[in-house]
Amino acid sequence: MFGNIARRFLIWCRFIPRVDLVGRVQATHPETTALTADALVVVRDGSIEKWACFQCPGGCGQKIQLSLSRSRRPRWSVRLDWLGRPTVEPSIRQTNQCHCHFWVRQGQVQWCADSPKIKSHPNRSREMEAAIKAR
Repeated sequence: MFGNIARRFLIWCRFIPRVDLVGRVQATHPETTALTADALVVVRDGSIEKWACFQCPGGCGQKIQLSLSRSRRPRWSVRLDWLGRPTVEPSIRQTNQCHCHFWVRQGQVQWCADSPKIKSHPNRSREMEAAIKAR
């Protein structure tokens, strides 16, 4: 809770940029209808992280489920900083109709150059949209 309040205050003061995704940890797998556009859910059982789930930021709205299990391939890793901002490694490539390719770094969706379209995320400011399109 303190991280949420601190993050909102730092964004309000313009010390950090507005985030696209905020991470949270829960024990159960979220339903697709329970995921919001600005949430990344880490499914954790005790100390074992299993999945990272969130809505595709590319506009198709599909639920992305990334395996965090060390024994599965492919696998990803997720770190949440003290402000709840997630960083996901490696990049995420959607092979559905969306065909987007992006990174999640400190809560920001960063589009890769090979994404066919740079889509708008509902939490992204106009300044950030212009900077992304200028790349």
